[in-house]
Amino acid sequence: MDKAELKRRTSKFSIDVIKFIEQLPRKRSLDVLSNQLIRCATSIGANYRSACRGKSTADFINKIVIVEEEADESIYWLELMEESGLVDSNSILALKKEANELTAIFTAIGKTAKEKQRLNKLDIKK
Repeated sequence: MDKAELKRRTSKFSIDVIKFIEQLPRKRSLDVLSNQLIRCATSIGANYRSACRGKSTADFINKIVIVEEEADESIYWLELMEESGLVDSNSILALKKEANELTAIFTAIGKTAKEKQRLNKLDIKK
């Protein structure tokens, strides 16, 4: 998966979350959970775009870690909505699946970048 495709995928996730939230009934607790979800879900794409413009490998890694955290946090808010009975499990199945996949993708990207950085530091010391 290339950068452009991953940018499209994170953007689509944001849009899907926005559309999902707009369909929810207005309830005080659901409003709080929805606000948290929309913040972290939309942050995934924004921070990934920022990471792609990172000034250094360390900057890229720091931003990718944030992306990974935001994707994982999206799962958390979706699970709370589901487990509290405020939303139907079927209505968030696709969102949870995508959030889990994005978390896995960005975790792998972060691990690869950290390993490359570590190897580059070893090469410099030689």
